[in-house]
Amino acid sequence: MKRYDKEFKEQALILSDEIGVKKTSEQLGVLYCTLAEWRKQRTRKTIIRPKDTKESNDEVTRLIKENAELKKANSILKDALGFFVEDRKR
Repeated sequence: MKRYDKEFKEQALILSDEIGVKKTSEQLGVLYCTLAEWRKQRTRKTIIRPKDTKESNDEVTRLIKENAELKKANSILKDALGFFVEDRKR
């Protein structure tokens, strides 16, 4: 199994962000699945999990309410669109 140093991996990831995984793997001679795995590992490491605080809970609650309002607005707009389409057909 071939080993790559940290600097090579970082440069490969930067290149893959710019030109894509397939082209990078072809240019560098790295297996596609290896490069894809490096990208997954990088993504897992960069995920920031919010602390369980009152502020984050309040934010989640606010976003849930906002999401419900937007779904309701979308439903109303869909109904209105259906009404106008029916009106134009007559």
